[in-house]
Parts: sequence; structure tokens; C-alpha cells
Amino acid sequence: MSTIRAQELRRNQTRAEARLWSALRNRQLSGLKFRRQVPLGPYVVDFFCLSAALVVEVDGGQHGAPDGRSQDARRTRWLEAQGYRVIRFWNNEVLENLQGVLVLILEAATRDDPSPSSG
Repeated sequence: MSTIRAQELRRNQTRAEARLWSALRNRQLSGLKFRRQVPLGPYVVDFFCLSAALVVEVDGGQHGAPDGRSQDARRTRWLEAQGYRVIRFWNNEVLENLQGVLVLILEAATRDDPSPSSG
């Protein structure tokens, strides 16, 4: 089921996801290989770099609502328990400051400290 959902999300990506993907695809960010809309356990994450065990989430307004924040926190806890680092950005951050977002992603991907980070 999550594979079908991932395919659907790839076809219907947001403007912010498309913009970030155009900068991450084909190892453009320091040679790191990112995949998009990747099933991990019960979730589908927006972007994933296996070599850095890094999940990058791009969130829209629904994530700011109490239910959205609660679901995101639960999701982040599960992903971190699996050994992944999770970093989050709002859609407007990606659209208005792509270079700054890329710097933060690269820092998170190359950090030796296994503690998670939030954006």
C-alpha cells in the first residue's frame, strides 16, 4: 500500500517539493543520492538519503494544526527510533530560500553527531 501511495505522491508533488527535488536529484548536492517519496515502515517520507540516514520533510500549512503537529511528532519519533535523522522545512522556506535550505540539508547530511535535528 505505501508503494502505491508513494507513486501517487510523486505524481502529485507540491510546488515546494518540485523545487527542492530539482536541486537534490542526480546527486547535485555534494554527490549525495536522494530519493523522493520513499516508503519507510508505515510512512512515506518526502526525501531520503540512505548514506546519511537523513529524512527531509517539506511541510504545508496542515502540519501547523494541532493534529498535524501531533502526527508529525509521532512520525519523527518513529523515524528517529529506526536510526534516521529528520529535518523539516515549511513550503515557504523552500520557495523563498532554497539555498539556505540546501545548506541546512548538507549540514545535517554530513554531521557526525547521530542526534536528530529539526528545521
